[in-house]
Amino acid sequence: MKIPTFDRNAYAALLDSAEGEVITEAKVRDVTLRSGKTLALITLDNNLDYKRPNTLGPSTLAALGEVLEQQRGRAAAGEIDALAITGKRFSFAAGADLSLVDQIPSREVARLMAELGHHALGLLSDLGVPSFAFVNGLALGGGLEIALNSDYRTVDASVPAIALPETYLGLIPGWGGATIVPNLIGIENALKVIIENPLKMNRTLKPGQATELGLFDRLIEPVNFLEESLNFADEVLGGLKVKRPNEPGRIERAVKWDVALKIARKSLEEKLGTVPLAPYRALEVLAVAKHNDRARGFEAENEALADLISGDQFIASMYAFDLVQKRAKRPAGAPDKELARKITKVGIVGAGLMASQFALLFVRRLQVPVVMTDLDQARVDKGVASVHEELDKLAEKGRLDSDNHSRLKALVTGTTDRSQFADCDWVIEAVFEEVGVKQQVFADFEDIVAEDAVLATNTSSLSVEEIGSKLRHPERLVGFHFFNPVAVMPLIEVVNAPATNDVTLATAMAVAKDLKKTAVITRDRPGFVVNRILAKVLGEAMHAVETGTPISVVDHALDPVGLPMTPFELLELVGLKVGAHVLESHHAPFPDRFFESEHLNALADANAKLIKRDGKGRPGGYTKEFEAIVGTKGKTPLSAAEFRERVETGLAEEVKIMLDEQVVAAAEDIDLCLILGAGYPLMDGGLTPYLDRVGASERAFGGSFHNPPIRGAAHR
Repeated sequence: MKIPTFDRNAYAALLDSAEGEVITEAKVRDVTLRSGKTLALITLDNNLDYKRPNTLGPSTLAALGEVLEQQRGRAAAGEIDALAITGKRFSFAAGADLSLVDQIPSREVARLMAELGHHALGLLSDLGVPSFAFVNGLALGGGLEIALNSDYRTVDASVPAIALPETYLGLIPGWGGATIVPNLIGIENALKVIIENPLKMNRTLKPGQATELGLFDRLIEPVNFLEESLNFADEVLGGLKVKRPNEPGRIERAVKWDVALKIARKSLEEKLGTVPLAPYRALEVLAVAKHNDRARGFEAENEALADLISGDQFIASMYAFDLVQKRAKRPAGAPDKELARKITKVGIVGAGLMASQFALLFVRRLQVPVVMTDLDQARVDKGVASVHEELDKLAEKGRLDSDNHSRLKALVTGTTDRSQFADCDWVIEAVFEEVGVKQQVFADFEDIVAEDAVLATNTSSLSVEEIGSKLRHPERLVGFHFFNPVAVMPLIEVVNAPATNDVTLATAMAVAKDLKKTAVITRDRPGFVVNRILAKVLGEAMHAVETGTPISVVDHALDPVGLPMTPFELLELVGLKVGAHVLESHHAPFPDRFFESEHLNALADANAKLIKRDGKGRPGGYTKEFEAIVGTKGKTPLSAAEFRERVETGLAEEVKIMLDEQVVAAAEDIDLCLILGAGYPLMDGGLTPYLDRVGASERAFGGSFHNPPIRGAAHR
């Protein structure tokens, strides 16, 4: 594939739209290799603090293209024997500058963004001399695509993350990634990197994993990274043959490629439905990549990016992404972080599954002593053993070295002697979701711990104020609501009860940050945010079934929203008893807005299964037990459209009430909670933009949550 001479004038319309871009410069210096050959080393540097990663906006790409064009001329003149590109300390490149994308005015200009990336980065494979990427820091999206367009690649073993996250954001890897990756590591591995990982909460790769896949040719320890990378380049120039074990062969292209894509499409349809555009466009480009024709593949990427960048789903995704990246880091209502107390020891009341998850997270992130307790020593021993087993598994996977493994295991202990909690700075309960039980726990431990120790309740919907009503010092009690599974779900709802003081609240926010979680501060109202929305959906679903709407209609009526699972799949995941409790705890204070369901209580009492599943765990129909208990005796069935409209209007009403009650500071906080705590899709922008778009806000209260409306996924 011959790359034309670089001319920035061809991209004038795009460059004119890139106002305010932080430029990442491409600084060049010549390095003499051991062999005496000359390598031109480009360092990407935005000249800012190392905490601000290099990004690739239009002007940055144009400048890089001009630099590479100059080096191509030098190569033709025999002045250099190779070229390498690396990044400033700790940062290779974090991908496209997404803060500028909303300035792109049209599909035509969006296509220029794709073409510019291909043109500039494509020069790396058309220099006339070998090109190398020395990846010494974060490499995401377009950053990784710089490396992919290079002929050879090394990676620093300490790099924190490597990924192509575009489908998570409503795009595809469109600067060569979707074409090059499958031809480098095979179609099945490419599907994991390009589609599966991004859609699993934006999962990233570690350097060792990326090297094992074949994305990199050599993994190098950080101490001598640049020196060893230069030596590797010299070896290649000297004739070293680089083996890439996962490059696809003839059989994979002829037989496995199409089958893998077919299976991936079916899996996407089962998990996501057909509303999200990006993963399906990625599949289309991956199909073209089978031919290993870069010109053809890059053209398919151009068309896909042009459509997606200018489309509604990406605009909504950018709103949601901005919440996750910016608002999450500046939580509304947070007190001065200097007020936070230092945590030197954690106490966990309970030793069951949730308590064990807490202990594992606290010891890994805080690396302080963690003590667990329960009603008897057998339960305590079981809980501690569970944590130790999880640490063993992490060590076996290479995620903990032997020293840290032994140290962390020693930090987790258990006892029935509550006096061992006396020096805990933070005590969190994981006991039954009953007010009286939690009140008794905190009353007992208030007499044991120091007066300034923080007490935290993991209640999912009970009143924190009521839980602390019998304490002498209720000001040190805070709600700290995790989501299950604790290790995976990024949200913590920090509940600011009326008596909670700023020191306690600041400490809770600091702990959440140290746990690498996103904290949203909520008022002490039933269900806080996520469970209040959950209760609304589950209550409407059970009511519709009980009044005659078929289970399948209810369960799939919300598919056009693009939620990660159906209402009854979600109910089965959270647990029937938990679901019944959430519904009851909302019906009691708000009987006119939340339905009660005797059938749900009956299902919970019977420990019923709701969804039929095949051998691979995929859903397919509903159990006879579910159908028998719920029955179909109702006389007022709804159509799917009627049920969906009822749910949407009800949610708009409830969100408006929550904002009027100041449960959170703004609609953006509700969206952030639902994206991070309930898996609401970025393509919708969360919940409130979606409710505006489908007219639910107008129906509910004659207004909207956002003005102007935030475009997003089409309502079908």
